[in-house]
Amino acid sequence: MNAPFDPGLQPERTALAWRRTGLALLVGSFVAARILPELLGAWSALLGLTGVVIAGILLAMIHRRYRGHHGQLTTDGDRAPIAEGRLIAATAAFVFGGALVSIIVVIVLAVSGALGASLPR
Repeated sequence: MNAPFDPGLQPERTALAWRRTGLALLVGSFVAARILPELLGAWSALLGLTGVVIAGILLAMIHRRYRGHHGQLTTDGDRAPIAEGRLIAATAAFVFGGALVSIIVVIVLAVSGALGASLPR
């Protein structure tokens, strides 16, 4: 039996929302890896590539979480799925780190005077 014991549960919908979040973080990291070197130099590509690796790890955690929950829901139903906070904490830390890096990039560009020069007119 591959269907959850309670048809009212929607783990697939939750898993899809988490996958969209992970993919958005992955795309944002690829964009940062592409844009940052033009603004700050080649070394800054490491920031974006680090984000790509972390987003990949988050996507793996998302998939593992769904598999575990789905496995518990397709058994006899005696065990309730236990939501753990590690994935939420890791995602929040990643987003916070990305925001912090963005603020630092804007400050560095503003102080160096390159912010106005790099903006399209």
